[in-house]
Amino acid sequence: MAVRVCLAGATGWAGSALARAIARTDDLELVAGVSRRHAGRSVGDVLGVPRLTAPLSPSANEALATACDVFVEYTALGVAKANVAAAIRRGVHVVIGTSGLLDRDLDEIDALARQHRTGVLAVGNFSLAVAVLQKCAEMAARRLPHWEVIDYAVAGKPDAPSGTARELAHRLSRVGTPELAVSVADTQGQPESRGATLNGTQVHSVRLPGYVISVEVLFGVLDERVTFRYDAGSSPDAYVDGALLAIRRVGTVTGLRRGLDSVMDI
Repeated sequence: MAVRVCLAGATGWAGSALARAIARTDDLELVAGVSRRHAGRSVGDVLGVPRLTAPLSPSANEALATACDVFVEYTALGVAKANVAAAIRRGVHVVIGTSGLLDRDLDEIDALARQHRTGVLAVGNFSLAVAVLQKCAEMAARRLPHWEVIDYAVAGKPDAPSGTARELAHRLSRVGTPELAVSVADTQGQPESRGATLNGTQVHSVRLPGYVISVEVLFGVLDERVTFRYDAGSSPDAYVDGALLAIRRVGTVTGLRRGLDSVMDI
């Protein structure tokens, strides 16, 4: 039996690519979508994919009136947490693609998911390459005690740091806290120039035209440097395979797990 999917943000940049990919599968079925702009139409009518007959609703609450197994949150930070909570309370598993949720938000979602015995995957970036970068960074942090993160994104991205950088900082905090030769508090001049301290890691966010999403983690030791960097192109296609994987595997967990690699064999 196909997994029934409700996709919030079904006609957006990333959501539309995911919707088209779902239409090409045999084990997933898009049964409902959320799009305030196109509410009242079908996903297929908007995207030009006749097979996608799922109706579009103006809100997650209305879309969730259609029975589904997995809710994918791909909208905006301002409504993401409420959308996720609405799905969990209906006993629906959730995949979070919207970036910018704070650690305390995810802790609250985890508690709610455990209360309702549902699974949640919070994935700041669905790229399989990013999952590999995160693993490599964790391995390096176990041996190299000095690191910082640089987060790049398009000029109009409102949240900073990005979900990708937030997740990376969280992962590194599980290994340890980087050593600083001079603490941020003891910085002479402008301490703000040292970036934000996120889970113990200094994170610097750059917002400029010409970028989509990039993240760089730099490790430094005496006379040596190691850098891991990810750069995304302008297409959402890089995130499709990871999103499909998350949809297929979220039902195997209870509570919230962070990162795509939590359900991958890497």
